Amino acid sequence: MVPSGSSATLRIEMFVALELLAACPRSLLGTQFLYVQISRWIVHSAPRLGAMFLEQSSTSIFAPRATPAHSIFSLSILVLTICTAIFITVAGLLLFTLIRFRHRRGYTQREPAQIYGSVQIELSWTVIPILIVVVLFLATARVIFVTQTAAKPSSALDVVVIGHQYWWEYRYPKLGIVTANELHIPISDPQEPTPTYLTMSSADTDHSFWVPRLAGKLDVIPNKVNTMWIDPDKPGLYLGQCAQYCGIEHAKMLIRVYADSPAEFAAWVKEQKHLARQTSDGAAGRAVFEANACVNCHTVSGTTAHGIFGPDLSHIASRDTIASGSVPLTKQNLRAFINDPGHSKPGVLMPAMHLNDHDLSAVTDYLMTLH
Repeated sequence: MVPSGSSATLRIEMFVALELLAACPRSLLGTQFLYVQISRWIVHSAPRLGAMFLEQSSTSIFAPRATPAHSIFSLSILVLTICTAIFITVAGLLLFTLIRFRHRRGYTQREPAQIYGSVQIELSWTVIPILIVVVLFLATARVIFVTQTAAKPSSALDVVVIGHQYWWEYRYPKLGIVTANELHIPISDPQEPTPTYLTMSSADTDHSFWVPRLAGKLDVIPNKVNTMWIDPDKPGLYLGQCAQYCGIEHAKMLIRVYADSPAEFAAWVKEQKHLARQTSDGAAGRAVFEANACVNCHTVSGTTAHGIFGPDLSHIASRDTIASGSVPLTKQNLRAFINDPGHSKPGVLMPAMHLNDHDLSAVTDYLMTLH
């Protein structure tokens, strides 16, 4: 049995409607029966099908999952409604004018009556746009004010976000955790809110943090601290993007936010607090790693590597991606990235280390043990 209203049901309904349309003889396409059946499907199923596609989209502002995003969604609907009404009014008047006063045979060429000024019309096209602008301004100001002045509960999670070319650094000061590119936060229960407050700054140039389903954009600027908060109400992966051009690799400076259940987040925190796991299988790779310039840029807890210019690699094997979310983490992809970072991310600041095949394989094996 397929649950009513599920995505599978919607796909079946759409398939049946299209099959019905294709199977009917051309002579029947205009019959009332077919018209009624297709119209009924459009009215009842098409909106749900559209909602399903929006929900599945990972970066749609029309599928909000946090309080700030819900506010932005409501404001967007208001703006779209007003703009749609304006478009329909203007287009309708234009269409009426084109049809009503089109050229017809037998019409004599004469100049139409001239109207010199109309107080009513001039007031209308002045007052109405002013009122529309005032409404949009007040609605936007309200959303900004409510979002920025929301009281911070004592249960809030604090995360320091630092933008780099071209990756994200995440620090959890109260938990003693430092990680990169994949942000883990707990979901927030409306009964017991646990929002996440992101304190942002940049280590180099201007960036912009934007996860559309959780909140609006916020600039990440050097020598300035900006703060935003998010409170996802459903577990899942929420994708975002650096929304400010920050250099040649701006397009691949992606954002991955994992909203975990309280139990999953607690387990993740426990893992991150442990030192990087060291196994005998990775001993040779660790020696190569510590003997090369890797330690100047990267940190691996429990080793001599304490670099701060590149992502923290202490638990890199527990992540889903590398290269700021642009490359899935597999042994083959990691090996290729170490060998030639510029191939996956042209313009990346990490240099090619020019390791021989033995050392390259050893370092790759070592990094894949860092859970």
